[in-house]
Amino acid sequence: MIESFGQEALISMIMSLFFIGLSFWALQAIRFEKLLRKNQVARARLLYLLLSIVIGSAVSSFFLDYLLWSRQLPMLFS
Repeated sequence: MIESFGQEALISMIMSLFFIGLSFWALQAIRFEKLLRKNQVARARLLYLLLSIVIGSAVSSFFLDYLLWSRQLPMLFS
């Protein structure tokens, strides 16, 4: 029982980091520099980082919920 909590925690951490990295990579296609003032490189990087955390966490939560629901689905038929 306790081992499964550890496994779920590890899966959650890996998926969260993966989707944060994936969203950071995807956000690189958007040119925020045109929306920001000149010489605001640090703020643009922080914006990329925060947006990637928000998007990656939301996507990760969706997939983790879906995984949980798929594990609970057999209980419907037992």
